[in-house]
Amino acid sequence: MGRTGDWRIFRPIVDNDKCTGCQTCWLFCPDAAITMDKNNKPVINLEYCKGCMICETTCPVKAITRVRETEADIE
Repeated sequence: MGRTGDWRIFRPIVDNDKCTGCQTCWLFCPDAAITMDKNNKPVINLEYCKGCMICETTCPVKAITRVRETEADIE
């Protein structure tokens, strides 16, 4: 499967302190770019994330926020 995350404008950022591990982001990700780690926290594969930000929209505790891709590259 080829990389698809090269053209996104926004990059999702997970705040693991806020995350409850509900897996809603994983469930709704249309690109299957989210997996859950051993602590039941989301890990976003940025090679496949298209930046649609459905994960941010569906997170019930607002643990996922967005940053512009150019800002993320600087950090």
